[in-house]
Order: sequence, then C-alpha cells, then structure tokens
Amino acid sequence: MKNVKTCMDIRDFAELISREVSRKLGGRCQVKLQEVLKNNGVILQGIVILEGKQNFTPTIYLNDYLDAFEDGMALENIVQQVLRTYREHVFEERVDMSFFRDFDRVNDGICYRMISKERNRVLLEHIPHVDFLDLSICFFYAYQTPGLGTGSILIHNNHADMWGSSTELLMKLAQENTRRRFPYRLQRMKEIIGELLEGGTDDCFGEIGREDPPMYVLGNQQRQYGATCMIYPGVMETIAEEMGGDLYILPSSIHEIILLPEKTVNDVEFVHNMIREVNATQVAPEDILSNSLYFYDSQHKCVKVALG
Repeated sequence: MKNVKTCMDIRDFAELISREVSRKLGGRCQVKLQEVLKNNGVILQGIVILEGKQNFTPTIYLNDYLDAFEDGMALENIVQQVLRTYREHVFEERVDMSFFRDFDRVNDGICYRMISKERNRVLLEHIPHVDFLDLSICFFYAYQTPGLGTGSILIHNNHADMWGSSTELLMKLAQENTRRRFPYRLQRMKEIIGELLEGGTDDCFGEIGREDPPMYVLGNQQRQYGATCMIYPGVMETIAEEMGGDLYILPSSIHEIILLPEKTVNDVEFVHNMIREVNATQVAPEDILSNSLYFYDSQHKCVKVALG
C-alpha cells in the first residue's frame, strides 16, 4: 500500500492504524486510541492493544509514524512496525499492581523531578508538586521489578489520596531517595563531546572542545531528568567550592544543566539569549526546562533567577 504526500490529522491517522492493526490481528484483540499528556503540554497520540487476560500493555505512540507516512513510508510497513513493537514489549500474563496501593511498599521509590511551571499549568492541577522559582518539583515512583522491568509512574493527586500521603511527606522521601537512586554526574563539556566523537584529546573536537570559558554539565548517571540534580542537598554547594565561587546555571533541558563559573562570564545577556535560541531550535518541545538563566549564590547557598 503506497501513499501520496498528505497532511493528515494525527487522530485520523491513529484511527486508520487502529483499524489496520485490528484487521491484522483478526479481531481477537481490543485496539484503543490513547491520548497522553506529556511534559510541557505536549500531547501524543497512541494506541494500546489488549489481548486475552492482559491488564498492562504499552502505549505505542504514533506521532513519529505519521511523519514517516507523510514522507512516503507504506502504510503496510508502519502497521508491521507497530505490531513488532507491541510483541517486543507485551506482557503475556496479568501484572500484579496491588503493591502500588501499599505506601510502605513504594515509599523507598518515591523520587522527584523538575519541570516548567508555566508550560505545565494543566498537568500541575492534577499532581502534587512544590514550586521552586519559576519551576515546579513533581514526584514519581521509580520501579524495577521482574515483571515490569525498569520505569517510572508519575504520582497524581489520586495516588497521594489513596496512600493518605501529603506533599510534604512526598518531598521528604524524594529528597532521601532521588540522589541515592539517581546519583549525580558532573563532566566537563569537552569530555562529553569527546565521548560522542570517540576521541580522547582536545584536538579531536576543535574549538568547541577547548571551551572558553570552561563549561560543566550536571546531570544524573541515567541521563534522565538530571536537571533535578541542582536541588540535591549539598550538591551545588560542593561544586561551587570546587570551582571557586558563584555559578551561572543554564537549563540545557529537563535532563541536564550547564554550569559556568560566574567569574568567566562577561556578557550575561548573551548567555540568556543563547538559552532561548537553543530551546527554540535544538531542544525537543517536551524536553525544554526553562528559558531563564539561573545563578547559584555560594555565599547564601541558594539558586536564584538571574534573568527570566
């Protein structure tokens, strides 16, 4: 089945894929459309396939498949890829989720992450959170089980109500758990570029690798939601001591931040404009943390907004 270049609505495309997948499976499965609200108000359209006694199944997002379809990929090939993804990630038996109702069994997995307050106003109405400058700290349950593998569940208000838990308690637990489960990692920017280019000397990545001024990347070892490391107790204080004073904080994405020693920055407005430009052109919409430039005050041991 070949297609011509079109501009199809994502929901119409999802309904088309849903029908084709159901037809391929001979009607023995339920195929349902699922809209998922992601970070920064990004809405992804997906489908879920339920077969037999399953109660837990992956959501297969279709937005990228629509792009491929409009670029000329045959519908038949897309349907086959969707089915392959389903078969690779499906749980054959029912997954026992009863443990999630018992707060004593999940409290050591309560962690936090940071997101944009402005870009997530709708989401924040439904989840416990703590405001931090122009950002918000929200909570998730990090799991690693034989049945489910590794992943996370965003904590909603109804979860906190079910547990009889407060935002204050979630914050206390997250401060204890997150740094332990997601240890921070600080690297020179040139080291990261060297890893990407599989090189080991400054010469292999040219002027960018020479870094003037020196840039440091702070994130976690899993490289997921690592911007949160800047609120780990004691971390910014330790880094500032090692670097000899105050720091500017550039929110590279929700996954990491860039640190610049204050004494190396001559044009603060230029740095602020660079954040905006990179967010507008280089960062995926769901990965943007903020357009603000932040500042770590080593004397008062706190993070502030330098330019918002």
